[in-house]
Amino acid sequence: MNINLKSVFISGFVAGLIIIVSGLGMIPLVGNQMNEVLESRSLPSLSNGAMGYFGIMSIVLGIFIVWIYAFVQSNFKSKLKVAVTVSVIIWFLTYFWSNAALVAYGFMPFRLAAIGTAYGLLELILASIVGSKLYKEVKQK
Repeated sequence: MNINLKSVFISGFVAGLIIIVSGLGMIPLVGNQMNEVLESRSLPSLSNGAMGYFGIMSIVLGIFIVWIYAFVQSNFKSKLKVAVTVSVIIWFLTYFWSNAALVAYGFMPFRLAAIGTAYGLLELILASIVGSKLYKEVKQK
C-alpha cells in the first residue's frame, strides 16, 4: 500500500479549512460563554495568538485525518464508512476526552463542553468526508 503524500497534504489542508470555517459557525451557538468562563477563572480572553494556534492545529488535524483515512481505506469496501469511522475515532481521542476532562476538573460548564463536543463531531465527520473524496490514491503501474 502506497500513500499519496501530496494528496494527503492537499486534501488534509482542505479538511483543516473545513474545521476552521465550521468552528467559526459555532460562535453564534455559544456567544461569549467561553470568554465568560475564562474571566470567571481570572484568565484572559482568547488572544489572536491563541486563535492562530487553533487554526494551525485545525489544519494539522485535517491532514492527520486524511492520512489515517489513506492508511486504512484500501482494506475496506465502503470509503464513506472508513471516512466516518476515522473521524469518530479521532473525535473521541481529541474532542471527547479533552472536553470530558475539562468538565471533570470543573473548568468547563457541562453545557458549553457538550455543545463543543457535539459540534466537533459534526465538523470532523464533514471534514473527513470531504478530505476522503478529494484524496487520490497512488496509481499502480
